[in-house]
Amino acid sequence: MSSTIITRNTPPADPPQGRTWRSMMDIAIREAFKARQHDEVPIGAALFSAEGELLATGNNTPLTNNDPTGHAEVNCIRNGCAKLDNYRLPRGTILVVTLEPCIMCLGAIIHARVEGVVFGAPDPRAGAVVSNLEGTQLPFANHKFWTIGGVCEAECKEILQSFFLHKRKK
Repeated sequence: MSSTIITRNTPPADPPQGRTWRSMMDIAIREAFKARQHDEVPIGAALFSAEGELLATGNNTPLTNNDPTGHAEVNCIRNGCAKLDNYRLPRGTILVVTLEPCIMCLGAIIHARVEGVVFGAPDPRAGAVVSNLEGTQLPFANHKFWTIGGVCEAECKEILQSFFLHKRKK
């Protein structure tokens, strides 16, 4: 099965030096597996500087922490902001996530000033970047960002599908 690469707002032609989109997504995928170990929906995220330095990671924790905002993207952005001691991220920051962000995460991306979002699988149910909302094009948002979707799409979908298949069999 081939994936369809979806782009908005002219992403860079290449990932940061020394990285590939795949290698960046591999880190997010490892985070998704951490979430799954805690019986959380397996979604993971990784935050990179413009130079390709790994700034932070995060995975889903809403059940573990009794926190509806415990999405991988929000946790990752929180961790990155804490590390950098700033509520805004530096220019060029890239968020890599295994599933297209929802509307809550879209808000966090905008307010943190993430420059680009790379996601694996689109989310036809709740995706707010390209699937159900053109999150990069909101006329009232004071920050725009670029996106690349469909990176390691089949693998990211498989992680989610196998998790829910296992849940239904229980």
